[in-house]
Amino acid sequence: MRRFSLPCLLLASLAGPAAADKLSGQQLQSFISGKRIFLAVPLGGEIPLTYRPGGVVDGSGEAAGLGRYMTPKDKGRWWVSGDRLCQKWQQWYDGKTFCFTVTMLADNRIRWVRDDGKIGIARLR
Repeated sequence: MRRFSLPCLLLASLAGPAAADKLSGQQLQSFISGKRIFLAVPLGGEIPLTYRPGGVVDGSGEAAGLGRYMTPKDKGRWWVSGDRLCQKWQQWYDGKTFCFTVTMLADNRIRWVRDDGKIGIARLR
């Protein structure tokens, strides 16, 4: 069975409310460390990503039923470069590094813009 890469399936939602507060380097580092972020997926559901202090990120697509399309769980590294959040997964995204700008929105949500132009919304917990 062919497994699709995460970018093919994740986050079809486009930017919603106007940008409120774009996070800069140190703000982003403090903000993301220890947080769990839930990414919306196109067919419904969410993928939780846990950004652990020290730079490890864990993700699981099991709750969104994505196991038949991709490796359901993965682990990677995260770091802040300039004013962007970067991450590199072991299997998702074919192990490529992607970086994002992050903007705070209302209702405990963020808007992200990936360095390849993809845009999405996620909620925090």
